[in-house]
Amino acid sequence: MKNLTIIGLILLALSILLFYLTANNFTINDLGMPHIMGILGGIGIGLIIGGMVGYVSKGSAIKAEQKRKEFQKLQQEKEELEKRAADIARREAELNLRNENPQV
Repeated sequence: MKNLTIIGLILLALSILLFYLTANNFTINDLGMPHIMGILGGIGIGLIIGGMVGYVSKGSAIKAEQKRKEFQKLQQEKEELEKRAADIARREAELNLRNENPQV
């Protein structure tokens, strides 16, 4: 979002600079169809660039969310496997203890 704002400000500054370089002694009465077309074109370019940047940033945010969910799932599976391994080790220890000390 920050990049989009910076790009928008740069394009706005560039358009203002070009406007003042090409329009000497401009008054509001001199506003004609070419100026309106330029304004609409600038808005259109801004919307196109904004849409592309938004699409890319949303895609990367979705990918990051998927990676985070996958990581959490892997952590849960690891904890379950550790619990199972501890349970198996405990059972083996109990069996070894019973085999070493048989009750008569």
